[in-house]
Parts: sequence; C-alpha cells; structure tokens
Amino acid sequence: MVASTSIIGTAAGKVQPFSNRPVASGLRPAQRAHLSVQVLAGREPVSRLAARSGVSRKFLYQQAHKGRQALEEAFAPPEGADQILFTLPVTKDWIHQFVLAQALIGHTSFRGVIDILDAVFDYQHLSVGTIHNMLAEVLPQARVVNDNQDLSAIRVGAHDEIYQAHRPVLVGVDVESTYCYLLAAEDHCDETTWGVHLLDLSDQGLSLHHSVADGGKALRAGQTAAWPTVPCHGDVFHAERDLGAVAFYLEHRAAGYAAHRQNLEDRMTRAKRHGQGQHLSKPLAMARQAEKQARLLAQDVRSLTDWMTGDILSLAGPALSVRRDLFDFVVGELAARESLCPHRIGPVRRMLEHHRDDLLAFAILLEEQFQTLAHRFQVPLDWVQKLGELEGMDPRRPGYWQREGQLRHKLRDRFGPLQQALRQGMGEVTRASSIVENLNSRLRNYFFLRREIGNDYLDLLRFFLNHRRFVRSERPERVGKSPAELLSGQSHPHWLELLGFQRFHRN
Repeated sequence: MVASTSIIGTAAGKVQPFSNRPVASGLRPAQRAHLSVQVLAGREPVSRLAARSGVSRKFLYQQAHKGRQALEEAFAPPEGADQILFTLPVTKDWIHQFVLAQALIGHTSFRGVIDILDAVFDYQHLSVGTIHNMLAEVLPQARVVNDNQDLSAIRVGAHDEIYQAHRPVLVGVDVESTYCYLLAAEDHCDETTWGVHLLDLSDQGLSLHHSVADGGKALRAGQTAAWPTVPCHGDVFHAERDLGAVAFYLEHRAAGYAAHRQNLEDRMTRAKRHGQGQHLSKPLAMARQAEKQARLLAQDVRSLTDWMTGDILSLAGPALSVRRDLFDFVVGELAARESLCPHRIGPVRRMLEHHRDDLLAFAILLEEQFQTLAHRFQVPLDWVQKLGELEGMDPRRPGYWQREGQLRHKLRDRFGPLQQALRQGMGEVTRASSIVENLNSRLRNYFFLRREIGNDYLDLLRFFLNHRRFVRSERPERVGKSPAELLSGQSHPHWLELLGFQRFHRN
C-alpha cells in the first residue's frame, strides 16, 4: 500500500512532503508560527489548510490563539502605565514651591507656569500678577541668607559686566567655589558704582588676594578706589580671543585675494585665445602682488598669535622676564605690520601694549609657587622652572622625553613628588575670568524671560544659583554640593527649605 502524501509550510515559506501519519507533535516552532500566521491571515479556509498541512483544525486554532496572544502582548501598553505610583497632596504651599521651581529650575516664563498648571493639574487659579507676588514673598528670606554669608574665605574673584536691554549688571564670582557674591543691576557702570558695591562686600568679609577681569576701565578704577592694595589681573581669554580673531580674518582675506587672482587668471586664459589678454596683464600682476602680501601677513600674524597664546600667555612657559621680552617683541612685530591692516591689527596691538603687566600678572604667582617649591624640596629654582616648562611640551615628541630624562636624572627620587606638587600649584593659578563668563551665559537664560531686570529678581537668582547643588561637574568634589557649601565647607538644607517651605517627601 502506498502512503498518501501532503505538504506543510516551512519557516521559509516553502513546502515539503510528509506522510499522513500524525505530524503535529513533530513540527518545529518556526513551522507552528508559520501555520499561526496563515490562520490569522484568513486567506483560505481553516479546513483546507488543515487538510493540506496534515494537521487537525483544532491544532490550527490553538496555534492561531497563541499567535494572537503574542501580538496582543507585543502591542500592549507598558505594564503599570495607569498604575498610581504615589499620591501628591496639592496644597497652596505646594503650588508656591512648584511656581518657584518652574521659574528658577525650568527657566519658565510666568505665562508658561500658568499653562503647565492648567495642562497637568487642571488648575486655573493663578495669574501673572499672582506668580510675581509669589516670587516677591520669598525675597526677604533670600536676602537674609545672601547677606549672612561669610565671604572671608574667597581669595580670587572674577569680575565682569553683562548688559540687559542696555542696562549693566555687575557680576562677581569666587573662582574656586563659583559662589556669586555680586549680582546687581545699575543705571550706569562707572568707577563710583563699582567702588560702592565692592566696599559693601567688604562688610561681609570679602578680602581678595587679587581679582581677574577684562580691560574694563570703570571696573578697574572702581576696584582701585575701593581696594587700593588688591591687584586686578588681566583676563588672558579676551586677549587670546581678539588675537585669534585678527589671525582668522587675515587668513580669510588672503583666501579672498587668492580667489580674485585665480579668477583673473581664468579670464586671462580665455582672453589669450582671442588675442586680447594684454588688457588683463596689469590687473593680474597687481592681484598676484596683493595675494602674496596678504598671504605673508596672515602667516606672520598667525605665527605671532600662536607664540603669544602657546608660550607667552600659557600656564607652562618661560620665566617672567623672558615672557615680558617676548611679549614686547610680539607687540613690536604687530606694530610693524599695522599699516597693512590698521582697522584690525591696531586695536589688538594697543590693547596688548597697554595691558602687558596685567596679562602677565599670573606669571608672578607662578614664580612665587616655584620659589616655594624650590625651598620645600631643596632644589635650585632653575630646575623647578624647567620642570614647569616641561608641562607645556608635547609628550608625543622626542624633545619632551629628552627633557624629562634630564630632569629625572637630576632630581632622582624627588622628581615624582615635585612634579605632582608643581601640577597642583599651577592648577591653582587663575589666568582668565572664564567662571564669570560661564555665569553670564547662564544668566541670559533667565534674562530673556524678563523684559525688565531689577535687583529684586537678581537677589532671588543669586540665592538660587548659590544654593542649588551641582548635579554634575568636571571636578568630582563639586558634585552634590552647592557653591555655598563649597565656600563654607558646611552643608545646608535644600534651597526651598531655606526659604521656609516644607518639601514633599514620598513615603
């Protein structure tokens, strides 16, 4: 007797013959899934599919049920999406905290806060005026906290001015802790205004070793009037930025001259084909000469810029006397080329010429560090200086390892400890007011929300920025601490609790 045969689909959609003996138990998972899909697709009656596949209709319905369950599970909403995680007691006090958090953490406008409360909490009982009053209510307590902060631990301050709607805002920040001790809007930015604010800060114990600021005349005059013995170091960032901008401009100008010369050469080539190239000879010669001059000027200024930023104003560099000589040399070379581009080179040259000692003031602190280390490790000052210069060299070049081997041979077992102490000391020297520039960028996120910036708003901002803890930082010791905690070395309650609120805590 010859056994009858049938076919069954495989996972790849092909068919294969099999005998009429029961085969359901021998089907692979992929074959069962294929049968389930065929039943769910409904392209042919189940009885016909069962007969063709050599299985029962009951078996096919079972596979289809499993497939339908799998689809429902795959497209079901996440488990627990509508589950109540915790209940929130929404009181007027909680609404007040929510408004403060949205305005200060979320940088939300007053009308934005109203929209959020309406959208998420179905709460429509606030107006712009009410939100303004909520912020005003906490101002007295914020001012008390600000005024009671002891500022005597601050040694280096960064000062700057930021303008909002043509109105100056005076800013002062502790370089180490990032604590903002000055944030005031004024009608004018002059010597008297700066001097009065700095004298008021002295009453809170602020006594700087030195400050860092850009070349603002009013700022420096005000500090000299208030603190005659406190030096104001120059901010090398602005000098390097301005120099780099000049070099960038000259390089692009040289590229423009090159493009103009290439255009004339192309025109000359086409004109020669018609015997008319003579009238372009003189313009082309002039274009080649102008391109050569522009290219040489750009190369020279770029070299001077790299020298200034990479050696003279760098943290790891030569001795102060050498820096001064090199600084004067760079200024002289810029002056010699100033006539070639006076509107770009002139302002930068004058700025460098007038602020040389301010910009190199950080090198005085470096030399004091070197002298202290030389005495501490009982080594010649010259060796410490050379080790400092080594920090500015590229370790990927042979010259670095030659210098490092020479110093290691001289210092022997003192090399490692001295290098570690030197790096720590150099890291404590401040050359730029970058910290205050960073604060200014953060303040702008608040300023654009308020058309008029007053000292009431700034006092609240200063309180918040000083008492909000850092979530992340490049310096691990700052993570989880606020500027006020870093300054005082003591912890404080959450900023909302400092304002007199009782925060919500989940059970």
